[in-house]
Amino acid sequence: MNPDLRAKYEAVIGIECHVQLATKSKLFCSCDNDSRTAEPNTNVCPVCLGHPGTLPVLNKRAVELALQLGLALGVDYNKYAKTGGLHTKFDRKNYFYPDLPKGYQITQFDEPIVPGGAVEFPFEGGIKRVGITRAHLEGDAGKLTHPDGKDYSLVDLNRAETPLLEIVSEPDMRSPAEAKAYAQELHNLARYSGASDANLYYGNMRFDVNVSVRPIGQAEFGTRTETKNLNSFKAVEKSAEYEIRRQIVLVEHGDKIKQETRGWNEAKGQTYSMRSKEDADEYRYFPEPDLPPLVITSEMVAQAKAELGLLPTDLRTEMAAAKLPFNEAEVLVSDPDAALLWHEVVTQDPAQARFALAWLVGDRVRLTQSIGLDLLNTSVTPTVLTQVGQMVSDGQLSSTNAKALLEYFYQPDQRETPAAAAKKRGLLQESDEGELASVVAQVIAANSQASADYRAGNQRAFGALVGAAMKATQGKGNPALISKLLKTQLDRDAV
Repeated sequence: MNPDLRAKYEAVIGIECHVQLATKSKLFCSCDNDSRTAEPNTNVCPVCLGHPGTLPVLNKRAVELALQLGLALGVDYNKYAKTGGLHTKFDRKNYFYPDLPKGYQITQFDEPIVPGGAVEFPFEGGIKRVGITRAHLEGDAGKLTHPDGKDYSLVDLNRAETPLLEIVSEPDMRSPAEAKAYAQELHNLARYSGASDANLYYGNMRFDVNVSVRPIGQAEFGTRTETKNLNSFKAVEKSAEYEIRRQIVLVEHGDKIKQETRGWNEAKGQTYSMRSKEDADEYRYFPEPDLPPLVITSEMVAQAKAELGLLPTDLRTEMAAAKLPFNEAEVLVSDPDAALLWHEVVTQDPAQARFALAWLVGDRVRLTQSIGLDLLNTSVTPTVLTQVGQMVSDGQLSSTNAKALLEYFYQPDQRETPAAAAKKRGLLQESDEGELASVVAQVIAANSQASADYRAGNQRAFGALVGAAMKATQGKGNPALISKLLKTQLDRDAV
C-alpha cells in the first residue's frame, strides 16, 4: 500500500482474548478439563452436554484463578469492601451453533468477575497502557472440524463447558505491532498469575482482533470487523495489518465496511468473511436462573493475593536494577519458569545476575530443544546455578566447563553438589601457581620465536603462547592466571 495513503488513516484495535483456566475439571461439572489426549466426545456428561433437567454447579477453583488474573490486571477489589464485596452474576447468552449443546452459553454480561484493569508493557522505548473493559467467566463451546474434501463437519464436545475467562480490551491500540505486544504481555500475565497454562498450540489462549480505520483527526470510530480464533502472536499482527489495508482500500473506493466476523487464512495471509457480526441485543441476555449471584469477598481476594507470585513488571524492575541488556531480559521474561529461577539465583547472589541470564537464554534453550526436558524437570535448581556461577567467578571453572557442568545437571535426580560433580568429571581449572609457573616456563622455552615476537611488540604472539599453555594443561589451566604468569616471565626475561 502507498505509504501516503496509509498515513491518511488511523487504525483502532481492540482484542478479546479467551483464556482457558487451569482447573482440573470443567466450569459446571466434574468432567476432566484437559482434553489434549482424550478421544473425541469422551470427557462429557449430561451437564456439559446440556441434557434437560441437569443443573450446573460452579467450579470454585475457576473463581479463584479468575481472581488471580484479575489482580494481575490491576483490579482493586478492596474498593468494593464497603458494599460487602464485588457483586457478580451469571447470564445466559443465546445463540445456536452445532458445537454449543444447550443452545445458549452461561457467561457474565453486566456484572463480571473482573470489572476493569489494564495491561502495561514496554513498547518502542516507553510503556504502553491498554485498558481492560472487563473480563468475565464463561463456559466454552465444543469444537468443529471440517475434513478436507468432505461435505460434513465433525463435532467434538470434550471442550464444551471448559472454564474460560474472556478478557475484553479497550480499543486503545493503534498499530498491529502494539496489538502483538499486548497479546504477548497478556500471555505473560496468564502464566505468571497461575491462571492458565496459556499453551497457544492447544488453544488455551485464543485472540479475537477487532479492527476499524478512520481518517486522521476523526473522533468517531469506523465500522469494525472481528477476526476470530487466532492462536499466535504473528497471526494477531498479520491479520490486523491485512484488515487495515483492506478497509482503507474499501473506504477510498467509497464502499461501506460490513460489521462482520472474519476468519484468518494463514497460508494466504488474508482474512475472509464468515458471518455478519451480532450486536449484544441479538444474544437476548438474561440472568442465569440455575446459578445464584456470586459475591467476591475480601477473604476470597486475600486468598488470591496469597497465591499470586511475581509478575512481569516485578521482574523487569529487578532486571533493570541489575543492568541487564533489555532485549535479553525480555526474552527471559517471556519464559516464566526460567525468569523465576533467575530471580531465585539473584536472591542468593546478586553477582550472578548476568551469568544466570546468559545461560538461561542461551545454552539452556539449546538443551531444552535437544534433550526434550523442561527446566523444572531437571536438576538445575537455583542453588546449582548460583554455585556454578560462583565457581566461574572464583576461577575454579572456565566458561566452557561451566556449560559442560550445567549440561550434566540438565537431567533428573542428579544429587551431587556442583563442586563434587566438577571434580569427579575433571572439569576444575588448575590454579596452583607453582605448577602453572612451571608449565609457562616450558611453553616459553618451547616457543622461542613466539616469545621473541611478543617481546618485539607482537600482541598476537601472546595469544598463541596462552593457547599453547592451555593445551599443555589439557584446557584445565586457569586462563587468567596463565596470562598473568606468562606476562610476568616474558617481561622479566626481556629486562
